[in-house]
Amino acid sequence: MEKKEPIDMNDLDPSFKYEIASQHGGEHIMRCVQCATCSSGCPVASISEKFNPRRIIRMAILGLKERVIKEDFVWYCAACYTCSERCPQDVRIPDLMSAIRNIATKEGHIHPAYKEQGRLIGNMGRLYEVTDFENERREKLGLPKIEGKNEEIESIYTKTGIKKVIT
Repeated sequence: MEKKEPIDMNDLDPSFKYEIASQHGGEHIMRCVQCATCSSGCPVASISEKFNPRRIIRMAILGLKERVIKEDFVWYCAACYTCSERCPQDVRIPDLMSAIRNIATKEGHIHPAYKEQGRLIGNMGRLYEVTDFENERREKLGLPKIEGKNEEIESIYTKTGIKKVIT
């Protein structure tokens, strides 16, 4: 079992729950009554101790903003909506996790897997490299060849500032 750090009262941000509630998908955060129905049916929670929707919501309501947005557990949600279907208070956990991820992203905390996906899309215009083998198969099927570099996306990334975020 992981050792829990004590909470320093100076680290609490009482407005964090309101920040989440102001985001699309986070509107119902304060409806949560901590019944744990969401956690009991969550397929991700059954394989990862770190992901516990009830615990994450509790941390957010208490104001543990830095702990919530810096940890990678908010990125684990599979968006299966099992938790939302069972929630008696209609808290839409996947939407709530999305709202928290949006806040984390705005503050520069992006899961490395998403950074890598962004980098690949920026470099090639897709997540997977299309090799000569795939291009030969495409040619046989009458499809156009796919080039390795996508300058349009790289240009968009540079102009929007995404390039700085993913590197």
